[in-house]
Amino acid sequence: MKPFVGRDEEAKVVTLALMTKEHAILIGEPGTAKSALIRRASALLNAKYFSYLLTKFTEPDEIFGPVDIKIFIEEKRFKRVIARTLLDAEIAFLDEIFKASSSILNSILSIINERIYYEAGTAIRVPLWSLFAASNEVPDDPELAAIYDRMLLRHNVKPVTDDLWKDLLNQEWENEKIGDIVNVEPILSMADLEEIRGEVFNVDLEGVKPKLIKLFAILESKGIHLTDRRKGKTLKVIAANSILNRRTKAQEEDLLVLKYTAPRDIDEFEKVNIILHEELKTPYMYLRELEDIERNVKELMNYVSSFQSSYGYIEPFAPGARGTLSRFYEERLNEIYRDLEALRERVSAIIIESGDKNVEAAGKRVIELISSAMEKIRKRIE
Repeated sequence: MKPFVGRDEEAKVVTLALMTKEHAILIGEPGTAKSALIRRASALLNAKYFSYLLTKFTEPDEIFGPVDIKIFIEEKRFKRVIARTLLDAEIAFLDEIFKASSSILNSILSIINERIYYEAGTAIRVPLWSLFAASNEVPDDPELAAIYDRMLLRHNVKPVTDDLWKDLLNQEWENEKIGDIVNVEPILSMADLEEIRGEVFNVDLEGVKPKLIKLFAILESKGIHLTDRRKGKTLKVIAANSILNRRTKAQEEDLLVLKYTAPRDIDEFEKVNIILHEELKTPYMYLRELEDIERNVKELMNYVSSFQSSYGYIEPFAPGARGTLSRFYEERLNEIYRDLEALRERVSAIIIESGDKNVEAAGKRVIELISSAMEKIRKRIE
């Protein structure tokens, strides 16, 4: 998704949160485009936006607005100036949310729970649609559990993989030239978003509920517990995913969104992902195995190159005579050749087993890589 490279998953989490009027937290190191994603989403909706980096020294006035001194003096009434604060925002981003003080977090909790801010005994209704938070880590403090549990969608944001570094550099250069990547024309309004949320509740979920209940049981047996609230709210995310795929009836593939609602800590993110793909028999497991095979093939060829330079070639004694491969090196090449043959057979089997076009395309690329490696080894042996 331009102007971001390798952030499709994060964009999906943001979209699902907005479609369901829920909140989300992005967990990961700084510099992974978390705040820029939220700002751009807000701009595309022409929404009132508020963003702040929280610390233990952050004062309530910085988040909720300063006290209106004139009203306080003249009317002896406590009122905040809320323009351009969290109390005025439709979409908000709070970075390092768990570093805020207890008083601020308690106020935020009531806002994300009820869309109400309590001040001096007065309840102020706020227009907040979705709050997005970011943190470098999952909180261990029980006092922070309530805030964390209200973040229905959770996602572990990782740096882009090395195969995307070139695209990342090129896009970042373009972004620098543009200057402001969030200065974009809106494509929807908040009223449009309200209509989309309404459509979420028209999705037929009955067909996937038995499988969903089974998945809840499997996750529980693996030590991954969802509160009753999270179980119920997960239905909205499943329905929203179905809408994203232009369907009004949910399918089992929509249950993959549990990878955003079920995990609690970093270890559980990958654990849940694997469980879901195994149970739902998605192409993911095949693609992951193909990635492992491709990595193994490259490592084998690197080994062949380094091993040959050290042990493989015997220089001739007589001038004009040809050098030869050492016997040990030749035997090792033959072993690697047989290993590659077995890998090629496994890739062919994966293509047939999956019946998926994406897996087939990836498998063919891996087969080409293996065949090329085998040809290089064959030439060295000959």
